[in-house]
Amino acid sequence: MKRALLVVQLVMIFSVMLLAACGGTQAEQVNEPQNAPVNAETNDTTVEEPVVEESPEPITLVDGYGREVTLEQPAQQIVSLAPSITEILFAIGAGDQVVGRDDFSNYPEAAVSLPSIGGNFGELNTEAIVALQPDLVLAAELTTQEQVQALQDLGLTVFLLANPVEMEGMYDMLGIAAQLTGRETETEALVASLQERVAAVEETISSAETTPVVFYELDSTDPSAPWTAGPGTFIDTLITMAGGDNLGASFEGAWVQVSSEELLSKNPEIIVLGDAIWGVTVESVEARAGWEGIAAVQNGQIFPFNDDLASRPGPRLVDGLEELAKLIHPELFN
Repeated sequence: MKRALLVVQLVMIFSVMLLAACGGTQAEQVNEPQNAPVNAETNDTTVEEPVVEESPEPITLVDGYGREVTLEQPAQQIVSLAPSITEILFAIGAGDQVVGRDDFSNYPEAAVSLPSIGGNFGELNTEAIVALQPDLVLAAELTTQEQVQALQDLGLTVFLLANPVEMEGMYDMLGIAAQLTGRETETEALVASLQERVAAVEETISSAETTPVVFYELDSTDPSAPWTAGPGTFIDTLITMAGGDNLGASFEGAWVQVSSEELLSKNPEIIVLGDAIWGVTVESVEARAGWEGIAAVQNGQIFPFNDDLASRPGPRLVDGLEELAKLIHPELFN
């Protein structure tokens, strides 16, 4: 009996030790990382280091006022203070980043549905601008320095895009807008396409045998002394590139009035009505006193024109160039 009792005690001790050993193994397995990758060759488990995303580099650019403006990252909430800027933003693919626009921004159609922040008669609704919580306000030269300063005093970041007077300057302006909005790739493709179209017009115009005198009418509120674009303007640049001789380039100043007597003296062969949007028609020009002696009137070379294509510094200037080239030299585009 004593021997049997000893055997039972030994069996019980062995069973307890076996259970303890198994329990320790299970505990170790529970504590091991469940998702750790296993090296197939060494059967070792390794823990991957967490991926740390790098913060974007701050963007610092000099604006049209010569000021350094810094953004911590590309702007995502933008208010546009000019039609040209609105068109630029949509053209470079940043339309979804625009949260507000001025009263006159009517292109593209998607821009019309955005909240307006004023701009009519030069007045801005600063309360509406602040309410949109923009991280960038883009201004053009029609925005006064006083307005820019007022917006800055409200804690807003304002960048002025200066108006270009030639195509290269327009391309540069698109590049600046691209950096501010993080749209460099899209803008590079856009600029390449625009440059290709401009080159095609220049190649065609190079074979022109004449250089007609062109009168570009901006405002005929006073029909006896309408306004036109002088030298150093984009309209002057476009007319020249389109193979014409801008009548206004012979005067001083960007915007000049030309009397009926001066028009008769210079005798333009083509009249382009940039003020057609205000109701000026071919028939009304033909009926002006004394204008019957002008070559363009005699030959029926008076053309209504969408002035937005020549007066808004943006990618649609290339559209304007193509249209003007066809008006001035139709014989080259038939």
